[in-house]
Amino acid sequence: ALPALLLAGLLGGVLAMGIQGESIGSVFSIAHYGYVSKTGNEAVDALLSHGGLNSMMNTISLVLCALSFGGIMERTGLLKTLAQSILSLARSTGSLVAATVCTCLGMNILAPDQYLSIIVPGRMYRDAYRARGLHPKNLSRTLEDAGTLSSPLVAWNSCGAFMAGTLAVSPIDYLPYAFLNLFAPVIGIFLAYTGWTIVRLPNAENSINSH
Repeated sequence: ALPALLLAGLLGGVLAMGIQGESIGSVFSIAHYGYVSKTGNEAVDALLSHGGLNSMMNTISLVLCALSFGGIMERTGLLKTLAQSILSLARSTGSLVAATVCTCLGMNILAPDQYLSIIVPGRMYRDAYRARGLHPKNLSRTLEDAGTLSSPLVAWNSCGAFMAGTLAVSPIDYLPYAFLNLFAPVIGIFLAYTGWTIVRLPNAENSINSH
């Protein structure tokens, strides 16, 4: 996806300079602040006047804050302390995945932002998954099942607030119909307890086979 986005951006800039007569400075300005259409048609102008890095700064700032928060918690030992207290109850792969799901849900409720519910539990449990011989994709899938999919169900979460503002429908109203969001974490825990679709690290598989 990244090469395609870069290629599209470069090609768009070249076409703007070659066909529309835009200067290279104007192209960089549009890339940062977005394109402003001036066709005279309000509907068309509203449709085309978008984009630019500046329009994504809210999302980027949230990601940077989440990474900073997670890094501070990790360096100060808070993540390790929290993880140890929770991992003392996780005695199997299923319980480890269940603990990850519960942590993601808790983060979405207590720290109402989707990025925190993914980054913080990811940092908390990555060593535990590796120590149990589980491939990182298992942790990634669990973070997606619980962190990403539960965020629109929390009314005060950033995703829930966005859905309510965009669709004019409260998360409480569409909660009973959000089957994917409700069932994905449960299915993930079930698969972890049964061992289906659980991917192990190559060294862990060799160790199991040798015994």
